[in-house]
Amino acid sequence: MELDLRQLRKLISVHKDEIEQAVAGTGYLTRTVIGVATFLLDNEGDLDLLSAKQRATFDRFIAPLLQRPRP
Repeated sequence: MELDLRQLRKLISVHKDEIEQAVAGTGYLTRTVIGVATFLLDNEGDLDLLSAKQRATFDRFIAPLLQRPRP
């Protein structure tokens, strides 16, 4: 999967509320999801560098949010 780093950066800076809504009631923390996204930004979107737990967080929250259409 090729990540759009610009879209990922926008997700954690402009659309943080969407992350908060996605994690609500799941036991995950918003800052955990943002941390995984920041790690990906710092490493040019290289998904292979994620640990198993980070990858699970990415697959559960970040990937679906990145696939949502936005204006």
